Amino acid sequence: MPLPTGEVIGILGDNLRLRNSVLPLPTKVATKWTEGLGLPHGGRTVLYTGLMYQLIPYIEGLVKAQIKMGDSWMGKYTGLGRKVNRYVNVSAFMARPSAEERARYDQVPINVVHLLRKAGVQFGALYEDDLYSGALAYDLGLDEIVVEHAKKVHAVFKKRGVKTVITIDPHTTTMLRSVYPKILKGYDIEVKSYLEVLAEKGFGSNGHSPRQLSGDVVIHDSCVFARYEGVVDEPRELLAAAGVTIRDPEYTGRQTWCCGGPVESLYPIKAAANAANRVAQLRAAAPDCVTMCPMCFVNLSTAAGDTMRFKDISQYLREAYAS
Repeated sequence: MPLPTGEVIGILGDNLRLRNSVLPLPTKVATKWTEGLGLPHGGRTVLYTGLMYQLIPYIEGLVKAQIKMGDSWMGKYTGLGRKVNRYVNVSAFMARPSAEERARYDQVPINVVHLLRKAGVQFGALYEDDLYSGALAYDLGLDEIVVEHAKKVHAVFKKRGVKTVITIDPHTTTMLRSVYPKILKGYDIEVKSYLEVLAEKGFGSNGHSPRQLSGDVVIHDSCVFARYEGVVDEPRELLAAAGVTIRDPEYTGRQTWCCGGPVESLYPIKAAANAANRVAQLRAAAPDCVTMCPMCFVNLSTAAGDTMRFKDISQYLREAYAS
C-alpha cells in the first residue's frame, strides 16, 4: 500500500522551503564531485548540477523505504513524520546510500568537466551555492514554494556574477531555462545543456575525437529534453561522431516513452511498471542503452536488471573525446 500522497508531497515541499532541497544533502556530499578538479569559484559562466545526479542514490533509497513503510504498520504514522520533519530532517535517516553508490553518480559531473575543458570552454562552479532547482516540487504543483525557492537560486546567480549557466540534466535545464523566466521578474540568465555546448563547439570534428568507439546503442530520449527543450539531435550527433551506431526504439525523439519518473516518489509500483514497458521497447532495438537523465538511468536500469546495459551519455562521450 502506498504512503499517503498528500503527506509525502508535504514532506518534500517542507524540505524545499526549509532546507533548499526536496531531499537535503550535506554540503560535503553535494560538492564531493568537485574535489581535485581545480574549478574556479563562480564566474560569468558556471557548470551547474542542480544536485540532480547527487540526489539520485538518496531518492532511490527513499523509494525503497517508502515501499517497506507502506507495507507495514509505520505507514499510518506518515502524518506524524511530516510534523517531526519540520524540525528534524527525517529523510536523512530513511536513505543512506554507500560511498560507492554516491561515487557512481558523482562521476557524471566529473565527466562533463573533462568534456567541456576538452572543448575549450572556460567555466567555474558554485560549490555550496549550487542549489537544487525545485524540479520535483514544480512537477507536484507546489507553485508558491517553487517561486520562493527560485528567488533564492536567482539571488545566488546575481551575488556570484553569473551570466551563463551550463546544465547537466534535463530537469535542471528546463527549470532554469523555461520555468524560471515565467515566474521571476528580471531573470535573464542564459542556460544551455552541456550537450548543446559541445555540439555548438563542433565536438567530434577538428580532431576532437582521437578514439573511435564502436557497437550499436539504443537512445532513450528524456521526456523533458526532447519534448520541452528540443534537445534531440545533439546527443545523436555527438555519439555518431564518436563512431557509435545509433538504434532508435519504438517511441523516440519528441514522441519518447516516459521512464516512469518522477512519480516514483509517490507511486513507486506504477512507476516501475512503466519503466518495465520502456525497457522492453529499448531491448528490442539494442542491448546497450544510452540515457541522459539521472532519473531515467536509475528507473530503467533497475527495471532491466541484468537484461540490458545502461550508461549515461557522458560516459560514452568521455571515453571517445576526453579519456
